[in-house]
Parts: sequence; structure tokens; C-alpha cells
Amino acid sequence: MAKLPIVIYPNPVLAVKCDPVTVFDDKLAQLAADMAETMYAAPGVGLAAPQVGHPIRLITIDVSEEKDQLLTLVNPVITSKSEEEVEYEEGCLSLPGIWDKVVRPSEVTVRAQDLKGNFFERHCEGLLAVCVQHEIDHLDGIVFIDHLSRLKKERDQKKLHKLKLAAKKKAEEDAARS
Repeated sequence: MAKLPIVIYPNPVLAVKCDPVTVFDDKLAQLAADMAETMYAAPGVGLAAPQVGHPIRLITIDVSEEKDQLLTLVNPVITSKSEEEVEYEEGCLSLPGIWDKVVRPSEVTVRAQDLKGNFFERHCEGLLAVCVQHEIDHLDGIVFIDHLSRLKKERDQKKLHKLKLAAKKKAEEDAARS
């Protein structure tokens, strides 16, 4: 079971440009640990703090098959992008059941801080590069469907609306049975 509830689109917190982290304490470390647990349980490969209701610049990522390469980025900034682009089918824990192709740079370099406030840089390629860009988008109030054409975005929003109605109906049925 996920440690934290995941915010579902179109919750307004997903459209907020998040505040930089300025305090590096046990509370931040605990939030990062809870986010990682939530991400693994979902299961997902990345999670941004606004997706669990915290509008701060914090993300957790693990794209490894073994789920043993957790990357925590505080105040991440992409410092360089490749000109070469790649198309990946993306999904999002805040948009359950929605998947679509998004084109992004195939490589990025990100500068961030760790949970103690120390700066570091990381060169990312492939799925890791896509995931870093996807999660940093969340910190800027952007969800992946914002990269789609108007027609595709409307189609995905209709699909999400149907999923919400089905979930609401199931919850009402479950409540009526108990």
C-alpha cells in the first residue's frame, strides 16, 4: 500500500510552479523516503512532490529493473539537453490509465542537490532522461499531456473523466455493500 495518497489530475496543485527547498532536515528526508515508498508501491518510475500534495522542488526516480537505484533530486535544473530527440510512451501516476507518446531530448544533464543540500550533476540518457524531464515538468506545473496536440489532450481528458466516473461508481457500490 502506498505511503502517501497520489494527487489525481486536474487537482490544482499539479498546475503550480513549486517552491525551491531551502531547509534540508529530517522532515525533508522523511518526505523523500515516503515518496520513494509510494512510487515503488504504485508502481512507478518517478514521483514529484506536488503529486503527493507538496508544492516543493523534490523528485524521486528509479528506472532500474531491480528497483535498487533510487535517485532523489532536490531543486533540480536541467543544464543541458541533446539536440537529438526520442519518442517515449509516457504515463503518469497522477493520470492513471492514460498513456501517450511524447517527444523529448534523448539526453540531459541535471544539476540538483541531495537531501543534505550538497550540489551534484548527473548526465542522463534514455528512460532516465525522459523520466527526469517528466518529473521536472511536474515541478513547473506541467503534466505530460500538456505536450500533446489539443486533439490528443482532449481525448486523454475524456478517457480520464470516464476512469474517474467508473472509480466513483465502484466506490459507491462498495460503500453500499458494507
